[in-house]
Amino acid sequence: MPRKSLAAQAMRAALAVAIVVAIPVLAHAQAGAPPANAPAPGAAAPNMAQMTASMKEAFAPFHIIGNINYVGSKGLAIYLITTPAGAILLDTGYPDMAPQIEANIKTLGYKLSDVKILIDSHSHIDHAGGVAELKSATGARLMALAEDAPYLESGGHNDVLFGDRNLFPPAKVDRILHDGDAVTLGGVTLVPHLTAGHTPGNTTWTMVTEDKGKKLNVVFFGMISVMPNADLNGSPAYPNIGADYAHTMKVIPALPCDVFLGSNASFFNLEQKHDALAKGADPNPFIDPAGCKAFVDRTEASYQQALARQKAGAAVAPAAPGGMTVK
Repeated sequence: MPRKSLAAQAMRAALAVAIVVAIPVLAHAQAGAPPANAPAPGAAAPNMAQMTASMKEAFAPFHIIGNINYVGSKGLAIYLITTPAGAILLDTGYPDMAPQIEANIKTLGYKLSDVKILIDSHSHIDHAGGVAELKSATGARLMALAEDAPYLESGGHNDVLFGDRNLFPPAKVDRILHDGDAVTLGGVTLVPHLTAGHTPGNTTWTMVTEDKGKKLNVVFFGMISVMPNADLNGSPAYPNIGADYAHTMKVIPALPCDVFLGSNASFFNLEQKHDALAKGADPNPFIDPAGCKAFVDRTEASYQQALARQKAGAAVAPAAPGGMTVK
């Protein structure tokens, strides 16, 4: 192979690694706080294995508010929503996180068979990788927006941003959903809102819960930021990405938000709010409409900056060889 070609490949690989390392930092930046495990200024960035391990790090399950419980990891938010007729599990983490999630559900006093419905924020390995195992372990029905269902059923094959770099065990979708449909169990209803861009079916979920006799609007944001390798001008794999992101930016500020949650713990400052709740904070710190609005505003501003850069002809970063393993 010509020396010049080898040098170009090496440069692309180095850039790709830098992009993947930056992805979790981007997620934390959206939340308005530095990453908990960010390197000190001038220090070497942690490698991919360290980043992934940090996202998977165990976190004690706990009751958030109303009928919503946290059963995820330190970095990846996973929710158990209880009803008189059973529970709904939102997201499943990486494939090897399934035992951790199962243990968290049991720690809270529930049986795996209590889980009747599985839903997801989007069809990437770090949020849907454990769906096959958890579907088998619980016997629950898997429901997903039509735009993401093919990726769940193929195990992430032909992902629009990452190709086949992050495959996971596939699972059959039992009910195909559409934007605005209702997922109801035991009198509790969750509504999927199509907030596409990160994936064609990236989903932001809403529901109503109750705290001290007051009804509250809950928003579980999907991954709504623009990744460095997302070409807003469109690509052969995802020609409509620009229009999808534009739609998403119209949807998210219109969602009533009292309780602010999301697919990544950093979005809503999980640890800080958890610690405040454990100390008896009143009102519940997860009731955070101001934080929700600030998150939406930052996301929209970041999108506008990405749009301006790409309209000006800035290059889109390549996907990393190892793919998107953390965000």
